Parts: sequence; C-alpha cells; structure tokens
Amino acid sequence: VQLQASGGGLVQAGGSLRLSCVFSGSFFRPSIMGWYRQVPGKQREMVARVSLDGNISVHASVKGRFTVSRDNAKNTVYLQMNSLKSEDTGVYYCNSQLDRGNQKGTYWGQGTLVTVSS
Repeated sequence: VQLQASGGGLVQAGGSLRLSCVFSGSFFRPSIMGWYRQVPGKQREMVARVSLDGNISVHASVKGRFTVSRDNAKNTVYLQMNSLKSEDTGVYYCNSQLDRGNQKGTYWGQGTLVTVSS
C-alpha cells in the first residue's frame, strides 16, 4: 500500500494551495482518507478527513477555509486550502485507514511541506 502526496509549496498569506494524495496497492478502498499536519514541537493534528460515504470532519481552525474531498474512482483525496495563514505552515501528511482485506491498517504518506509567508 502506498500514499503519494503532492501539492505543497510556498505561498503568501491569503493565498491558496491544493494538496492531492493517491492511495494505491489494495483492491479495497480506504474507509477514511484525510490530512494531518505537524509543526516542530507540536503533535501531529488532524486537519480534515472524509469517509467513504462522504462524512467530513474538519479541524475548527480551518473551517470555512479548507475543503476536503475525495474521488473514490481514483482513490484520491484532496485538500483545497484557501485564505492561508502563517499558522497553517507545517508538514501535511496524507492518511488512510483500510478496514478490509489482509492489509488492514493506517497508512501515511511521505509528507508535503506547506509554508505560508506573512
């Protein structure tokens, strides 16, 4: 099983970025796909996640600014980040939970750096 994330980079405050993450290596679709972020000295925190049937959870700090979505046919999850703030800076990790088959478990992508300059 692999998660391949892309889309990070440097952006000015108020700008936008879109992250993408492709899940591969299993016949089954992940029950949950989402994004976490981590900054130095802090624990990794959930930013947004979406279930296979479309239920969405979003961290309070990004509500109204970030949108998570998934394309089940492509096993891809997206994170559209608008109105970015300096405090959104961090390494963003794609996460997937697989509940079926012999590869059940939680999987992480390699992390993509998002830097928001003020």
